Amino acid sequence: MRDQVHVCNDPESLAQYASTWLQRLITQHHLSSSAPFIISLAGGTTPKRLYELLASLPPGEIDWQRIILLWGDERCVATDDKQSNFRMVKESLLDHVDIPAENVLSVPHPEQSPQSVADAYEEFLRERLHQSKPRGFPRVHCALLGLGNDVHTASLFPGTSAIAEKTRIVVANHVPQLDSWRITLTAPMLNAARNVAFLISGQSKRNAIASMWHAAKDTQRFPAQLIRPRNGQLWYLMDKAAIGNTPLPETVMVQLI
Repeated sequence: MRDQVHVCNDPESLAQYASTWLQRLITQHHLSSSAPFIISLAGGTTPKRLYELLASLPPGEIDWQRIILLWGDERCVATDDKQSNFRMVKESLLDHVDIPAENVLSVPHPEQSPQSVADAYEEFLRERLHQSKPRGFPRVHCALLGLGNDVHTASLFPGTSAIAEKTRIVVANHVPQLDSWRITLTAPMLNAARNVAFLISGQSKRNAIASMWHAAKDTQRFPAQLIRPRNGQLWYLMDKAAIGNTPLPETVMVQLI
């Protein structure tokens, strides 16, 4: 299955396109299944704008009763902290849509001991997503990701222990370069998704994109290279400033929006 690269004019058109794209995935799923559509959320400016657009849709455009949300990563801070990914999603999306509380699978008590938080979130997700096998991975329908200037994604940062994880779905990851702990889904969990989408905007991302696509494989230096869905579709939704003149991989299909 060829990777899909969709290039938009600017950050706003990227967010608008991502909203339409995600609505299409949800509709296609609900036409063929009565099961909820499960989304793993990303932090960051571009995803935030996407969430605001989803929140502004007319009532009934998305059946939020049939959507389940979980968090791709979270800072180890209280949920009302300005750095909290939960707070960002709450203010941009949750406060404005009719989604049942039980469908919001946020990280429990992220300000507590990082390892205990990761253990609790793993147990919580396995229970709620019906994955009891200790080495199995729940399959979400869409995992949204960002891309850092250092080629990190989720909270899989260069040189950190989470990069090597093979069996867990959630880990606590210490990030020395930030002097902080993060809770993150692991690469195998993300790669189990039916659709994985990087949302990337801005000129500052060009070097990261070039390294992700063209540097010799070195996942310790370039963690985003870990993301290769095992049986799903990989999408790159980006704007022109982000991609610039970066050569495209030979394996992708490109659409200019």
